[in-house]
Amino acid sequence: AHKSQLRHSGDPCISHPLAVAGILLELKLDTATIVTGLLHDTLEDTLTTEDELKHEFGDEVVKLVNGVTKLSKIETYTENKFQAENFRKLILAMSKDIRVLLVKLADRLHNMRTIQFVPQEDRRKKIASETIEIYSPLAGRLGMHEFKDELEDLSFQILNPSAYSSISNRIEYLKKDTSNLTENIRKKIFELLEKNSIKCQILGREKKIYSVWNKMQNKQIAFRQLSDIFAYRIIAESINDCYSILGLIHNRWSAVPGSFKDYISTPKINNYQSIHTTIVGPERQRVELQIRTQEMDSIADRGIAAHWSYKENYNIVDNSSSDPVNVTWLRDLVEILDSGGSSEELLEATKLEMFEDQVFCFTPKGDLIHLPSNSNSIDFAYALHSEIGNRCVGCKINGKPRPLYTKIQNGDEIEILTSKSQAPSETWENIVTTAKAQSSIKKYFKKQEKDEFANLGKKILEKVLDKDQDLTTDLLDSFAKKLNRKSSEE
Repeated sequence: AHKSQLRHSGDPCISHPLAVAGILLELKLDTATIVTGLLHDTLEDTLTTEDELKHEFGDEVVKLVNGVTKLSKIETYTENKFQAENFRKLILAMSKDIRVLLVKLADRLHNMRTIQFVPQEDRRKKIASETIEIYSPLAGRLGMHEFKDELEDLSFQILNPSAYSSISNRIEYLKKDTSNLTENIRKKIFELLEKNSIKCQILGREKKIYSVWNKMQNKQIAFRQLSDIFAYRIIAESINDCYSILGLIHNRWSAVPGSFKDYISTPKINNYQSIHTTIVGPERQRVELQIRTQEMDSIADRGIAAHWSYKENYNIVDNSSSDPVNVTWLRDLVEILDSGGSSEELLEATKLEMFEDQVFCFTPKGDLIHLPSNSNSIDFAYALHSEIGNRCVGCKINGKPRPLYTKIQNGDEIEILTSKSQAPSETWENIVTTAKAQSSIKKYFKKQEKDEFANLGKKILEKVLDKDQDLTTDLLDSFAKKLNRKSSEE
């Protein structure tokens, strides 16, 4: 189908689908997904028809190819409108089958690897900007950190080449300058664990260029302060060994206060599990450690792709307890779309939320709720249900009454107090941080405004009609029909 077509690089067009299928093959995905990777451009860029695809490869592949094709169909919008509408389509396609996103991420990754062949600089920057704002955070949400890191670094290289080059050169220089020290620290940790009969691997962790830049910007610190930190990953044989390793290391070297995080007992929203700690350790250096099992390491790198089990007609938005990863964030996005929020609103809200760190809090029954950091009790109420959010009048945090705008801390237990007579306040829209809460509040006021106009319209009609003429449903429907309206309320 692609035989006479060429890419910007001059390579035959078939090289791209082959590379995409190769990326999906590395993720060890199912046959239908890999075949979709091979065929994802055929409906859009060639004369091949849906019927031909269905005859050769079956219904499942056609649905997946269609899902991927639909994402790149709208070309006539303005920049922002196009991006927002495309994102809306992506969410809807993902909600039907998450494999559509896996193919799209592999497609975007290969396009970013070959972006230097795109001739126009502004087009390269537009693609890189969309990648770093949408596709990279989505990869992170699916726990696919290898994808996320590479997409970020490739985009950053286009968007800020001088900063990229500067940080890259410094990292290379540091590698050579501190190679002996890095190995000495690794050996000392390994000897301690070996002496206590713990089998493990200790790997050096490579610093990612965009990640270094982000830390420099967010924490307002110089590169020198970041480069003083040595980072290692310890791969243990079991969860028990992870905690034993932590105990031995903290017993031997001083831990940096506030640096300990246990994501094994409380996984992140994308199912990431690991123990994080920082010690002032061997050679008197600050040493960052991640301690996890082999399975956790695989999930940390490849995310949803590492343990996705496909079922016939499986729909990720079903409230199924057998979801291999926590996809509540995707359900929330679909709910916002269903409530009629505009594509631009959805894109802006989600951009903010996907970059946020998470806080973990609990209901009085012990259910775990993930929210972006800086969330408050109103966000928590809407995370439970939009009606609970609309009716909330107060809250108790860890058993004590607190104002609704109180920011939530990790580990808080929150009880929401509701009243049937309560309604959202217009000021809430400026207080809440989650897309779901903002969307639910907007939806409530839109409905209230619509109801007020409908009642006003009825009153005007009653005055216009004869006194002996009742305003029946049939009469209202007939007026609606004459005025080409879908319902009498309109």
